[in-house]
Amino acid sequence: MRSLSSASGSIVDTKRAARRAVVGAALALPWALAVRSARAGAQQYEPLADAVRSALAARIADTKPPQRKFDRIEDRVAFVNWLAEMSQRLSSKEPEYRNRVDLLRTLDYECTRAGLDRQMVLGLIQVESGFRRYAISPAGARGYMQVMPFWAGLIGDGDQRRLFDMRTNLRYGCVILRHYLDGEQGDLFRALGRYNGSVGRPEYPQAVLAAWRGQWNYIPRASQSE
Repeated sequence: MRSLSSASGSIVDTKRAARRAVVGAALALPWALAVRSARAGAQQYEPLADAVRSALAARIADTKPPQRKFDRIEDRVAFVNWLAEMSQRLSSKEPEYRNRVDLLRTLDYECTRAGLDRQMVLGLIQVESGFRRYAISPAGARGYMQVMPFWAGLIGDGDQRRLFDMRTNLRYGCVILRHYLDGEQGDLFRALGRYNGSVGRPEYPQAVLAAWRGQWNYIPRASQSE
């Protein structure tokens, strides 16, 4: 039979181990939530006129290869310079070179197609998801540009899982932001607020603009030498 002191020591050790487990779980929880969730708010569902919904659906459904064509060699060189610079900046977020290039080529295509500034959209992705492809916000927004699942049924094929696909997510995000910009007569501040579901509040637009100007501002090399 074990002594009383031995039994008491065993009980104390068990309690200490339990406390360590609880503390460890509490410390790990915020990290786990940070990995799974994202900062995004939530685009709000708004009834769309049939003509608007059809137009947005057509923009989503376009299946042309996501790569721009260049008529002038100068434009091609400018794009290659941009791609190299942005790939270097993005390396801390996406270590895999091929993934970075695919993301940037697709982003360039979708931004050009939607008439959006590439650097601004990079700032938006920085704030929305931190460039995490599988990020999910507390409201359920998904992917790089944190698209709400209801859009898949409203203007897409209804498959919400495809919002984690890189090209699909960027296509939806750019089309939705363009829609909000048009609805706000080009007012980027209000359009960003609508994108985040916080229209009228300054925090989100200011965060995107700060990321755009502070981390993603870009001056083409030709302009730098002039």
